[in-house]
Amino acid sequence: MAIRHYWPMAAAAVGFRLVLVLFGGDLHLSSRPEVSTPLTSLRRLAEGYWLKQASMSPYSGSMYHGSPLLLSVLGPLTSKRSGGHNAHIYCSLLFVAVDFIAAMLIRSTGRTLQMTRDKSLKSLNLTKSVNDSANVSAGDTASLIYLWNPWTIITCVGSCTSPIENLMVVLMIYGACSRLAPLAAFGYVMATHLSLYPAIFILPVTLLLGYGPDTPPTKVFLQKGLSTSRIDMSDNGKSTSQRCFGQISWKPVLHFILWVFMWSCYVLFLNSIILNKVGGLQEMFEKTYGFILTVKDLSPNIGVLWYFFAEVFDFFRSFFLIVFNMNIIFMVLPLAIRLKHRPCFLAFVYTAIVAMLKSYPSAGDSALYLGLLGLFANELAEMQFTFFLFFGYIGVSLLSPVMHNLWIWRGTGNANFYFATGLSYTCLQTVLVVETVSSMIKHDRKLRLLTKA
Repeated sequence: MAIRHYWPMAAAAVGFRLVLVLFGGDLHLSSRPEVSTPLTSLRRLAEGYWLKQASMSPYSGSMYHGSPLLLSVLGPLTSKRSGGHNAHIYCSLLFVAVDFIAAMLIRSTGRTLQMTRDKSLKSLNLTKSVNDSANVSAGDTASLIYLWNPWTIITCVGSCTSPIENLMVVLMIYGACSRLAPLAAFGYVMATHLSLYPAIFILPVTLLLGYGPDTPPTKVFLQKGLSTSRIDMSDNGKSTSQRCFGQISWKPVLHFILWVFMWSCYVLFLNSIILNKVGGLQEMFEKTYGFILTVKDLSPNIGVLWYFFAEVFDFFRSFFLIVFNMNIIFMVLPLAIRLKHRPCFLAFVYTAIVAMLKSYPSAGDSALYLGLLGLFANELAEMQFTFFLFFGYIGVSLLSPVMHNLWIWRGTGNANFYFATGLSYTCLQTVLVVETVSSMIKHDRKLRLLTKA
């Protein structure tokens, strides 16, 4: 069921962003620790660009830790700070366009998933029994959630580079769902280059390219006696390929690996040109990926690692760095084994886990996975604790700036006040991940029971 008046609602979301950018004045969002991090701050990028223009390494000192490519793309815009407000406007207008493109890619991905879902249910003769309980347009829902999410809006107008990172992740998922190996490889390489953590998306992207978009488990089709039948997986109406249940197609996977290698070489080549005579690739790796993994900047953010490493003894710091960094990797393989038939949902789960456990999280990370959550509105229609999660996110969004103000500006609180909101935020994300995974497993179990009946 398509959402009525979708385009007016999408246009209103873009218009609202433009109003905030052009007429909202300086909202001081760029200084908010929930919005900007040491990796995404536009102010730090302006400092890095100034150093590069002065024939110095952009990584001199401890300010800039982002990609050299962003210096070339956004640096010239930040150099117009002589007018004060101009750089903020130019960059925010660019981020508005980036947000809109990401929303359209999410919508197209949702339509591909919806088409695959409908064909799978039709082959199982479950269309009526399942669609009677939930049947909404997942693509329209997800794109509107992404466009109207307050965290997406403040990230867009808050002078940080998170919208570009989110676009690369969405581009990767869209390319994999559409079986476009070069596009998926470009999104994967760029997302990993900008943020490192998207490297774990190699598994869901490989499953998407090899098996196709999300379907019920193979056991459901075997129960129905469809082990030798095939489903037409339409690629946006342009071409049609045949997919056999339980068998992987290695050709698009090999194409993806080849394109990843080519794009990686190209990105490294561009970085070496940009950093020529003002540093090198080794310094870039140390100041970007090394900075992410070692958590050297302990300025407050919406996560919990800054507080933990501010309190831990230096003797144990290396041990806990290994523990926290490996914690993400330990979850990758078990989830991939259990959810291999739903690779796009697996990508959403990885996105939420990264937002929860990364060293420098921000509101932009939550904006991404909450938008992707809408892609599974039909499968997760019976998810529990939605009321608790909805108002929990609202409570954290309101309390975080209050506690930060009491601690930093008014002096009537301390770091524990702000850390408590970050801890609550992490707990909410944990509940969300557990609930979505369990709800998806229950949905697959329901399909098996309906097939038996």
